[in-house]
Amino acid sequence: MSFKDLQLIDPLLKAIEEQGYKTPTQVQKKTIPLVLAKKDVITSAQTGTGKTAAFALPILQLLSEKPEASRGGKTIKAVIVSPTRELALQIGNNFKAYGRHTHLRSTVIFGGTPIEPQIDVLTKGVDILVATPGRLIDLQKQEFIDLDDVEILVLDEADLMLDMGFIDDVKKIVSLCPKEKQILLFSATMPYKVEQLANTILNTPERIEIHTTLSSANNIGQVLYYVPKRNKIELCLHLLRNEIKGSILIFRRTKFGVDKLEQTLLKNEYQVETLHGDKSQGDRQTALKKFKSGGVNILIATDVAARGIDINELDAVINFDLPNIPETYVHRIGRTGRAGNSGMSYSFCAADEKTYVQSIQQLLQIQIPVEEAHPYPLDPNTKAEIHKSSQTTSNHKKGRKSAASRKKKKRWY
Repeated sequence: MSFKDLQLIDPLLKAIEEQGYKTPTQVQKKTIPLVLAKKDVITSAQTGTGKTAAFALPILQLLSEKPEASRGGKTIKAVIVSPTRELALQIGNNFKAYGRHTHLRSTVIFGGTPIEPQIDVLTKGVDILVATPGRLIDLQKQEFIDLDDVEILVLDEADLMLDMGFIDDVKKIVSLCPKEKQILLFSATMPYKVEQLANTILNTPERIEIHTTLSSANNIGQVLYYVPKRNKIELCLHLLRNEIKGSILIFRRTKFGVDKLEQTLLKNEYQVETLHGDKSQGDRQTALKKFKSGGVNILIATDVAARGIDINELDAVINFDLPNIPETYVHRIGRTGRAGNSGMSYSFCAADEKTYVQSIQQLLQIQIPVEEAHPYPLDPNTKAEIHKSSQTTSNHKKGRKSAASRKKKKRWY
């Protein structure tokens, strides 16, 4: 099937060709016709499957067909809500690329950057608005954004949006748009809270599920290292010295973990950048730019910071900390081996992460090969450490005040 078979208009087909795309992906084949038919849609598909184009192309087509599309005095007709700034920017770039031969104007707004340039663009009028929830509501309250003419609302990466605590903001945005609108919900996973949200805001939606878990893992070499938690940094350095080369994305569970690993790698003279939620927008964009341009070859990130960012030609992914949600593992390793390229994934498993491996293997329906020939093997009999206090009874008898309390010390906390 070609993009022409999806009944897309010539200006879009020309832009797609200029982008170098030949055939639509699975998610595009299934989603585009339904959006063009003005149906509400729930699409479950992981990052890297081409889902931005699955909603961007039909939205551009539907809005291009309106007689007022080429005239001045533009009002917002489509809103795309995205959980992170990086993802919002990426979606905005896609709309600009696909819509370059149309008269439609789009812009991106997000927090963490000066508000005035964003207000300036909005005042001139746009057709398509890509936004993070907080900045969208902020500018709406200040009356720089009017959602009265919105016809299409997209909630992208809905699972991440709810994980980040945006549920009330999302509901507020839905209520600010007209009652009669088309809603498209995209999510990598479909936990109960996403289902619940979908049931309350969508109107008899069409459901699309793209099961890419197996196919996406097929052209990615996977290897598992059982290693004591305390030796993970040594194992990482050992592999970087001897085996893993090229462009590398390392996942850690926490911001603290990201910073700690960064300090160690910098001390060992590796070129490193980091991505996590505490970094300013400018720092995050600089880090991403340096990594993409080859200024540094190692990027350490948390899942939230890395979700949805577009990184092509990645040689390896290191799961320094294994994720407790098996789908997250698939998203992570899917960052490498994109567009038919091969890639490698290296996972470090400590004693308390063994259950995560079982869940991941169950989802993938494969046994991940284990590499035992490394300097820091984990004793197979080691169980997850449970920290218990050796003290079984209290120092203080019931009803008695402690010595500190009796002195009525003023506590600093």
